[in-house]
Amino acid sequence: MSAKTILLADDDSAIRTVLTQALNRAGYSVRSTATATALWRWVSEGQGDAVLTDVVLPDENAFDVIPRIKKLRPNLPVIVMSAQNTIMTAITAAERGAYDYLPKPFDLNALVQTVGRALEQSSKPTASQARAQSASENLPIVGRSPAMQDIYRIIARLTQTDLTVMIVGESGTGKELVARALHDYGRRRKGAFVAVNMAAIPRELIESELFGHEKGAFTGATSRMAGRFEQAEGGTLFLDEIGDMPLEAQTRLLRVLQQSEYTSVGGVSPIKTNVRIIAATHRDLRQLITQGQFREDLFFRLNVVPLQIPALRERLEDLPDLTRHFLERAATEGLPRKEISQDAVAALQSYRWPGNVRELENLIKRLMAMESDDTITAGSVTRELATSPPVKQSANQTIDFDKPAEFFENYLAEYFASFGSNLPPAGLYERILAEIEPPLLRASLAATNGNQLRAADLLGINRNTLRTKLRSRNIKSIRGLH
Repeated sequence: MSAKTILLADDDSAIRTVLTQALNRAGYSVRSTATATALWRWVSEGQGDAVLTDVVLPDENAFDVIPRIKKLRPNLPVIVMSAQNTIMTAITAAERGAYDYLPKPFDLNALVQTVGRALEQSSKPTASQARAQSASENLPIVGRSPAMQDIYRIIARLTQTDLTVMIVGESGTGKELVARALHDYGRRRKGAFVAVNMAAIPRELIESELFGHEKGAFTGATSRMAGRFEQAEGGTLFLDEIGDMPLEAQTRLLRVLQQSEYTSVGGVSPIKTNVRIIAATHRDLRQLITQGQFREDLFFRLNVVPLQIPALRERLEDLPDLTRHFLERAATEGLPRKEISQDAVAALQSYRWPGNVRELENLIKRLMAMESDDTITAGSVTRELATSPPVKQSANQTIDFDKPAEFFENYLAEYFASFGSNLPPAGLYERILAEIEPPLLRASLAATNGNQLRAADLLGINRNTLRTKLRSRNIKSIRGLH
């Protein structure tokens, strides 16, 4: 069996040498560094079996690193050393999740024994300890698959920058969780995290929502309203479903990204802004660019660092951890606590999960609410999956074009579900028409080679009505007016 590896961080090279020799004599392998940056990189890459670190490092205080380590790898023991031998140092070490605290100077034999105890305890977690730890850590992202380890490594690198990130993934994969992790572990974590769903805001209110408005700017503007940019000042602005942003709002957003300033609706003075932008979408923005629905220059401004989130079917090895996580979380929310059998987990892994992690969480909640037994069985999972409401098809799945009503019902079911216990904003009818009508008009024009008279006949409306709709939806005919 290979030797356990200790990740050692201390700014004093002489101390690193002495500690490395003592740990080597005890049979451990050691990787040593003087910086918190290197230590965090190793941890995020999955290296090491224990961490031994001084509190004061040249680039970051270890007490700021420990919570990130414990969230990413909760079973990795961290032992803290410090020459600042105060009671507050010891208290802070315990509060941040350190396994133990060793005041300098210390006996080398005592250090080796502490490392041995930490490794022994971390390798034998009981079921109750694991459950309690899962609840107390409240991990933002769950999964240890290679696909997720790649995501973690990218997140780890991005936490030290303010680069703009574009998160791409199917609905339900956890794009907002990734955005929150980038914020919570990044340099702007003390600022606000403000999330905006472009698909949930009426088109005519998007600019007011983002940039705010002045009193009297439009009918109903009875007072000044701060926009999301102002609310996120000094922090992170997460623009979810950026592919649904109207072109006119895209133009204003591009100007903000270029000039770092904006003007509120009805305002005259430019307002400087300092926010980190993280965008997300489940749509193919390059395809939207070719269709004239998304600005190419805005795409390149947002796509500085692309981050592709895998679908659940691409990381099924994470499903047991995810299931346990959702069982524990649902229990803390008041649902009766239950266990799940290995056969039931296997049944979950045999399903393709078109709704991804969100669908899994909803299923677990239903099973906990409906099952009378203390253990969820494979039979229960199979029955529930067979009677589950249909989920909107993902891009690479087959759609039954003979059942458009069923398809749109599935779409609306997921749309309503995305708001949890709340309802979508008012104006749903127009928003749905704005989603459905433009592709229908474009498809009809394409099928008739831009001939508006034939397209109107195909749609069953008159030519003037078609022209009105094209103008209102900002759609140009392929061959011009006919």
